Amino acid sequence: MEFDLGWILLGMPLAFGLGWMASRLDLRQLRLENRQNPKAYFKGLNHLLNEQQDQAIDAFIEAVQQDPDTSELHFALGNLFRRRGEFERAVRVHQHLLSRGDLSAADHDRARYALALDFLKAGLLDRAEESLRQLDHSAHATQARIALLGIYERSRDWLHAADMAAQLSQSGQGNFDVRHAHYLCEQAAGLVSSDPTAAEALYRQAMQLAPSNAHAYLSLASLQQVQQPAQALETLFQAARAVPSAVPLMASQLATLAMQLHRAEEAIQLLHDQYQQAGSLDVLEALIHLEAQVPSPQGLNPAERYAQHLERDPSLSAASRWIRHETLTHEQ
Repeated sequence: MEFDLGWILLGMPLAFGLGWMASRLDLRQLRLENRQNPKAYFKGLNHLLNEQQDQAIDAFIEAVQQDPDTSELHFALGNLFRRRGEFERAVRVHQHLLSRGDLSAADHDRARYALALDFLKAGLLDRAEESLRQLDHSAHATQARIALLGIYERSRDWLHAADMAAQLSQSGQGNFDVRHAHYLCEQAAGLVSSDPTAAEALYRQAMQLAPSNAHAYLSLASLQQVQQPAQALETLFQAARAVPSAVPLMASQLATLAMQLHRAEEAIQLLHDQYQQAGSLDVLEALIHLEAQVPSPQGLNPAERYAQHLERDPSLSAASRWIRHETLTHEQ
């Protein structure tokens, strides 16, 4: 026991000395790496802050060469390439990241999203769509869906745009009902000639989805006007109740249908109430057109109507109409 204990006591200082030397060597190596690698990285950051993108890219390339396993440097470099419009280089950087087997799942999705943005900025919509669709169950799912919605809008792919708007609304990422209704109307417009029944169904779906969307009402009324004039007039009355601000857009069509279907008095009352609220010249013209068939209780002729409107809302359009009707009155 004494022999063993003696050797142990003699060996302890030696072991301590060797451990101390190893730690000093590791510390020196760490300090050396910290002096080399971050130097290029911070140089790049400094150039970025000074809006010197060319120099920043050179510095980040140097940093990546010194430490090729650092993913953050690759992300910074790829984003810089994209901002400069060097999309091919940005794509190569992000594809390199995706090829790495040691990349975490979160960074893999991040690289996939960055690659999709590269394709999107380069105008390669098909490849951007392919990358974005692979992010459906990732942390970037919402951003990917919004980007996909933009792609479908640009390519006028209304079917997929409507589907994506529905997904975004259902996922609680905002209210996309108005945009969804717009896409349905665009789909319907493409079916008016070939399949009017399907077009009508899409317009009605848009009206239910966004009751304040005047476009759906007006388009449906136009579709119905030839074959179903009574339905068209009901659609316009419904639109006037749901979207009063849209009455000036439909006033002329409403007046024409009301006269055709012998419902002029009902239309006059609606247009009169709307004119009192908003004072639209389009509504006034429709009123004058109807009152030519059904005399107004106020007994005002068109020139007097336009004169009153000029007092309320002076405009060149109203003045020209007043002059025209005033001239006709004197000639008669």
